[in-house]
Amino acid sequence: MADIDLTSVAKSFAGAPALKDVTTRFEDGEFIALLGPSGCGKTTLLRLLAGFDAPSRGRLRIGKREMANAETGVNLPPEERNIGFVFQSYALWPHMSVRRNVSYPLDIRGFSKAEITRQVDAALASTGLGKYADRMPSDLSGGQRQRVALARCLVSDPCAVLLDEPLANLDVALRASMQGVFIDFHKRTGATMIYVTHDQAEAMAMADRIAVMDQGRIQQFDTPQTLYERPKNRFVAEFVGRGTVVPVQSVEMTGDAMAARVLGARIAVQSEARKASVSHVCLRPENLTIAETGDLRSKVARVTYMGGKYLLETVTDCGARLFAETRARFEVGAQLGLTITTPWAFSED
Repeated sequence: MADIDLTSVAKSFAGAPALKDVTTRFEDGEFIALLGPSGCGKTTLLRLLAGFDAPSRGRLRIGKREMANAETGVNLPPEERNIGFVFQSYALWPHMSVRRNVSYPLDIRGFSKAEITRQVDAALASTGLGKYADRMPSDLSGGQRQRVALARCLVSDPCAVLLDEPLANLDVALRASMQGVFIDFHKRTGATMIYVTHDQAEAMAMADRIAVMDQGRIQQFDTPQTLYERPKNRFVAEFVGRGTVVPVQSVEMTGDAMAARVLGARIAVQSEARKASVSHVCLRPENLTIAETGDLRSKVARVTYMGGKYLLETVTDCGARLFAETRARFEVGAQLGLTITTPWAFSED
């Protein structure tokens, strides 16, 4: 296994930038998620790591080996990088059994039959596929096919495993089950894993750290908890989790404590930004409490049952849409008082 370093990596297609000056580091053994909307550059970044594309600018290193350097023209092909790739479409050979699909990477590299048998058996056992070894891909479920792709990736003992939206073709229940398979796989192997997804629930559930991407750049690279609780800009605040970003009207400091006027109410806020630069707050459902005499008045616009609780979408007198959670049911049109408790404040880039 190895660390992965990217330095000023950029990629353009027909003059249009897909990645812009990405500099970051993935630590050895981490489970990393690349999260963002379609067209943000996450799959392009994954393809550069795999060697399917070459960077237009910058340098990529895995461990002590330089994999790509746009200035020198170095760009090792995929087969020389020792990186596993799990595709959304599984990419299994339909005419080969499960065992043959898994053994194929070792066959073409000239391993002995005894070594191939040993490594394939270990890969099948680690993914729970031992009893399916002689089946054909057409005889397997979607989740089982995805595990075959994972076993084929594992058998080569790669220094990193790249996964391109591998659960996108599965139903909701199977996706939840396969999340557990990927987490167990990561814990068991200690492999560095880079997982591309546009589904934030997947990323939050599995990753050690998440790189939130937009317009070819990493907007924030942090733990799931930090991304949710302490977004660095408006894009991250609105993309990760449920909440509303509203402007700050003024800021006051009393010692180390910060207070801001938000939606006409003076409230305590948390922030890492300097007083002069604070411009917005992110109001999550947990920042809002229903109270008779709250900081502001709001009308219920939509009620969604979430299993044991209700999500209320409310509209304030000034038109801001805020989300609150409650165990009590409220009807659409009900007037509520809302108290705001220490939301996160940030400066807009």
